[in-house]
Amino acid sequence: MLSEPLNMSADVTESHMAESPLLRADGRPVEWATSSGYVDYAKAEAAMEARVAAIAAGEASELVWLLEHPPLYTAGVSAKADDLLMPDRFPVYKTGRGGQFTYHGPGQRVAYVMLDLTQRGRDVRGFVHGMENWIIGALDRFGVEAGMREGRVGVWVERKGAGWAREDKIAAIGVKVRKWVSFHGISLNVEPDLDHFGGIVPCGITEHGVTSLMDLGILASMDDADDALKASFQKHFGPVIAGQPPL
Repeated sequence: MLSEPLNMSADVTESHMAESPLLRADGRPVEWATSSGYVDYAKAEAAMEARVAAIAAGEASELVWLLEHPPLYTAGVSAKADDLLMPDRFPVYKTGRGGQFTYHGPGQRVAYVMLDLTQRGRDVRGFVHGMENWIIGALDRFGVEAGMREGRVGVWVERKGAGWAREDKIAAIGVKVRKWVSFHGISLNVEPDLDHFGGIVPCGITEHGVTSLMDLGILASMDDADDALKASFQKHFGPVIAGQPPL
């Protein structure tokens, strides 16, 4: 789920910073903000647009914004009309991020990631790969073995039983980059109603399912998920400081 315009705490050591182009050379921290309650999607997207413009103009700091949305579907730039199976089930929003249809709703942690990639190597694919590794690192803190799959953006877990095996997606990634500033981001399934995904073909993939920490038998709160995400983010992208949600 990639769109290109051109195409619970962890320390970050100096040696690690030198090894990763996704870590800022100047070590400037990223603001980390969390909204309570459910945030309206259209308002959130407008707030992201404004913050991205300010970052690009050098008028605002980078930001990771954590939130939850009420139940809704979003259609990325590659969305196919036939993949919207229940158009009247929840509101549907067209959006400029990469990818196809996704679901957002209660129990799912959405993180909107607004980073200045001019300070982080100007490598969009490397950035998306870093996002995947960020989620994988967070899930590892719950003992979940997750990974990437060739040709499928996102984070996946392999599930097996007597006589069966399948792969399910536990986190989605959909980003856009404008003037080398990223926005949109990730969604991690903590304990959403997985039946809500049935109104779409998630990310256009029919042969695999979706799962969550709860579905895997892991009783994690949203705060637990946030702590894991923050710790893993700092390992891959650098230090964070407390920030304010943009709305």
